[in-house]
Amino acid sequence: MQLKSRSYEVDDLMAAQELYHSNGWTDGLPVVPPTESAVKACLEWAGMAPDQLIGVETVREQAVTAEKVAINAVMAGCLPMHFPVVAAAWAGMLKEEFLLHGTTSSTGGCAVLVIINGPIRREIGASSGFNALANSDRATACIGRAIRLGLINILDVRPGGIDRSTLGHPGKFSYCIAEDEEDTTWTPLGEMRGIPKGVSSVTVMAAMGPRQLMNEWTHAPEEILETFAAEMRGSQRHYSIYGGNQIVVIPKQLRDILQAAGWSKADIGRFLYDRARIKRKEWAEVGKGAVVRDRGESVYTALDAPESCLVVAAGGPAGGFGAVIAPWMGHKTRAVTVPVAGR
Repeated sequence: MQLKSRSYEVDDLMAAQELYHSNGWTDGLPVVPPTESAVKACLEWAGMAPDQLIGVETVREQAVTAEKVAINAVMAGCLPMHFPVVAAAWAGMLKEEFLLHGTTSSTGGCAVLVIINGPIRREIGASSGFNALANSDRATACIGRAIRLGLINILDVRPGGIDRSTLGHPGKFSYCIAEDEEDTTWTPLGEMRGIPKGVSSVTVMAAMGPRQLMNEWTHAPEEILETFAAEMRGSQRHYSIYGGNQIVVIPKQLRDILQAAGWSKADIGRFLYDRARIKRKEWAEVGKGAVVRDRGESVYTALDAPESCLVVAAGGPAGGFGAVIAPWMGHKTRAVTVPVAGR
């Protein structure tokens, strides 16, 4: 196996860090030096040749090869067993409907969220319990970071350059979760989106930061879900009025109530599609009256269809919490789900 990327010789680990920082090849944090042996180990684990084409970013006609993705995965701290997930995430991001250039160059500041389903979660030790949306485990932390480093070094998505984010959010360091498929009766997200049962998959979405909510005072499914709907409506009023995909993360305490009442993920999507909507005139209540004009009665849904609601079972075992993750600019970008090759 012959690698084509340029190599550098450094005196020690600290010199390697300074080389990468001085060239803008990092996200500001230390990196693992991508030695030839480490990069080859990732490629061999995934059964990929260095020049294998994962996809093309069509706006700038930039090819993304397995070797370049593997280099950034090593830099992020990934082990070889993590690499198939990283490669699958890139394959999803490079689908036309994801609109990778638009989502990474916008002033809106979204990040690429990766959701892992299937047997590979357990193989790599991806946790879906405590701290699920943060630093819950090595696998999700490194996989999420590998995506960001790849955007920086393969597609030159750097702040102030192609990345024009006004604010951004912490998910730009790492944004990756695994679904809890064992402690739920719900169908896994990957299977809901067409991946065969038992096949590992990755879903990617251009996502804003998570909005945490709480409702511990009821056992009525409609009341619990109304809290999620209110959060979606809030995002429509304060950020973007347009509908698209929305991610709903439901930890065990609320999930148990919904499951006991017989609510499926599809039921949740239908309820939220009906309830998470606003009229344009509501923008006047949050300082945006100038854009209401003569369309005040126009209705906008947070979800452009019930199936656009991506329900994810994840989170710690206690606490009546949940989260809603809004999309970047509604339906302009779509969540994409792809299988993890060989898994």
